Amino acid sequence: MSINWFPGHMHKARKEIAEVMPQVDIIIEMLDARIPFSSENPLVPQLRGNTPCIKVLNKADLADPALTQRWVQHFDSQSGVKAIPISQQNPEHIRALLQLCNDMLPERNLEIRGARAMIMGIPNVGKSTLINTLAGRTIAKTGNEAGVTKTQQRIKLDNNVILTDTPGFLWPKLSPPTCGYRLAVTGAIKDTVFEYADIALFAADYLLQAYPAAVMQRFDLTEQPENDLALLDAIGIRRGCMRKGGVVDLEKAGTILITELRAGNLGPITLETPEMVSQEQIDAKADEAAKAKDKAEREAERKRKAQRKYR
Repeated sequence: MSINWFPGHMHKARKEIAEVMPQVDIIIEMLDARIPFSSENPLVPQLRGNTPCIKVLNKADLADPALTQRWVQHFDSQSGVKAIPISQQNPEHIRALLQLCNDMLPERNLEIRGARAMIMGIPNVGKSTLINTLAGRTIAKTGNEAGVTKTQQRIKLDNNVILTDTPGFLWPKLSPPTCGYRLAVTGAIKDTVFEYADIALFAADYLLQAYPAAVMQRFDLTEQPENDLALLDAIGIRRGCMRKGGVVDLEKAGTILITELRAGNLGPITLETPEMVSQEQIDAKADEAAKAKDKAEREAERKRKAQRKYR
């Protein structure tokens, strides 16, 4: 199943960001440290051009620290980009963002005019919470549901930084398809768009490969399940998610797995690596090329049949 979510307010947010971008000195793009690639909006490079960008890997306390460091190195190798991992449990690291905004604009006289920053990111990545921490007061509305912020707002912060907050927005087509699944697993897509059993099977398959010990410990399993379905069955049995006839309710078992993962109860987990997503992109392009070729061949055959018909 392909997962996509691009409601009207996201299209509006994209247009408004494009209009304001020429006035912006620096971009703060918030990413989910558990899915740095999947939470990186591919529309942002088109919008930012050469504007300096700070990639903030939020929720770093929930992510695998070794993989987070690899992702930081990956982003730091890009021109005009600086990546930093943060956690809402460490406000001092968050407030250091303000000084970093100034440091990345060495040619500007910030005493004459403060840095104009824009914060961007996918839904539910933690932008509003970060803004409230930077401001030292509640300014932005927060919530566990994706898509809480709907309009732009400007906020005066310390270090002479003017911050423009923007609504979280995704992109019309989530590609590779695995990107959509990881966004759903971490809560960036509204729960009404997918079934928990579906995304839980996706998560279970990855967890058994990358973090089998963490899964077994959390759900008190003595033997490692052989596949994703077997893991959901085992969770269902352990947590009492049974239907009539002794069959596991996969939707309930899947909801438990996703809820535990989102809360960090399985330990620090990252759902993708730079090498993994690089291969996924290659495979996705090959798949799209094959589909385009097949479509062209079908169209050519249709035209040939039409020509024979009218001869």
